[in-house]
Amino acid sequence: MHAATAWYHEQRGRRVCEQLRRRNFDAYYVPDRAQALVKVLELIPADARVGFGGSMTLEEIGVIKALQERGNELITKPHARGAERIAQRRQALLSDVFLTSTNAVTLDGILVNVDALGNRVGAMAFGPRQTVMVFGVNKIVADLEAALHRAQTIASPINAKRLNRTTPCTVTGECSDCNSPDRICNITTIIERRPLETEFAIVVVGEALGF
Repeated sequence: MHAATAWYHEQRGRRVCEQLRRRNFDAYYVPDRAQALVKVLELIPADARVGFGGSMTLEEIGVIKALQERGNELITKPHARGAERIAQRRQALLSDVFLTSTNAVTLDGILVNVDALGNRVGAMAFGPRQTVMVFGVNKIVADLEAALHRAQTIASPINAKRLNRTTPCTVTGECSDCNSPDRICNITTIIERRPLETEFAIVVVGEALGF
């Protein structure tokens, strides 16, 4: 990465962190995925029971594997399927720590997410004692309108393709606001402030991660 690009990412990342702190989140800026992994592991107690939402960002920084190797109990198993997977997602709502990313964040610190089941956005709002969120600077957008647009027209089609969903967007690459049974953008949440009674730490990474 060119030094000027890294500088630009840092300016935006630190600005978002400042705004997130104003909204009562704990927010940290790190320059790359390696330091993101270090920071996330620092935030999660070694004896914590951890749940997580589906996220390419978490895979890309290697945190799930690192937690397993450290000995943390993972409520959500990466390769669970069917009824077992649904049961684990329900249990994750009462985890010690819920680990996730976000679909979009505005420059003034508003978090926007689109979900299929609601387990991921539900856990962000209430349930786990602590939420740890990590995202790359590619998720930063100008305002709420841009955040909603990003979640619906960028994150959702790409994730639908990743999950092998049978939806129009996996054919055209564009959202058509479909009514497909496989639709993944069923629930949209806007988090404007830290939820009461939940510890909520956010790690902003100075590189592109996830969708």
